[in-house]
Amino acid sequence: MSVQKVSFAKALNTALADALETDPSVLVFGEDVGTLGGVFRITDGLTAKFGRERCFDTPLAESGIIGTAVGMAMNGMRPVVEMQFDAFAYPAFEQIASHVAKMHNRTRGKLGMQMVIRIPYGGGVGGVEHHCDSSESYYAHTPGLKVFTPASVTDAYLMLREAIDSPDPVVFFEPKRLYWSTAQIDLDELREQYANGSAPKREGHAVVAREGTDATLISYGPSVPVCLSAAEEAAQDGMSVEVIDLGTIVPYDDETVAASVRKTGRAVVVAEAQGFASVASEIVARTQQRCFHSLAAPVLRVTGFDIPYPSPAFEHHHIPSVERILDTLDELQWED
Repeated sequence: MSVQKVSFAKALNTALADALETDPSVLVFGEDVGTLGGVFRITDGLTAKFGRERCFDTPLAESGIIGTAVGMAMNGMRPVVEMQFDAFAYPAFEQIASHVAKMHNRTRGKLGMQMVIRIPYGGGVGGVEHHCDSSESYYAHTPGLKVFTPASVTDAYLMLREAIDSPDPVVFFEPKRLYWSTAQIDLDELREQYANGSAPKREGHAVVAREGTDATLISYGPSVPVCLSAAEEAAQDGMSVEVIDLGTIVPYDDETVAASVRKTGRAVVVAEAQGFASVASEIVARTQQRCFHSLAAPVLRVTGFDIPYPSPAFEHHHIPSVERILDTLDELQWED
């Protein structure tokens, strides 16, 4: 075992390879995931190693991809499908909402929908519309789906393995701008921990990514590193900011979030998606309800604006930044 620099993309690729190696019912498919290895090379080398029966390309038909996965899951297989970009998944949404999310309930538990729908999402990569949406609210609002989104290299590996092994359908959001981020980790040790059950479970378990006492930043996916940077800068001004990384949006960890906010008395929710009728809205509502008597100020939000995703020249204004987070922290009532 050895610690080495591993990218977010490599961690996902390794998780897929390990799942294919471990479970013969796992299949990986989608647009260009075979020979090319995916647009972001997350499936690189899987076809060469496991063959076209286990990792293969599909036609450019997202609804057909999910429909095929539904049939496979009904017959005991574990499909892991890739939607090439976030907004490309919209043509498949009818299949996801009507069948993937409902089949287990519709059949009174006779048919499972053990599948993972991988969706690269979010901005910060200079893409154009249809390539940079943050569409997690649609899926979080659909009963019957789990919604995962890792924010670290370690979680990229562990959470994807956990999602593939889940008996329920998981929409797995991968922050595109984190694909090239790296961390010093031991992949062999992660494999061993996952295999022997000692790895931390992230489903329904948020983590305190940074401890603090004055305010809490609540976030997930691509916004977590931004929150950590904002907390670091706030510390230079004497403000102690705690950062919560949700990990899974559904199921949601009320307990960890509430414990942090009750401790600090102030909270800001940070998410890249538009603010209106969003996951961030739900987090604010739940936090206000559960922590009302501990709050020294209203729970605030820093989100994307309620507009279609802007052109690359303007996306840095749209995505929550360290500056916007610090400005929002300053808006909290600091008088005791």
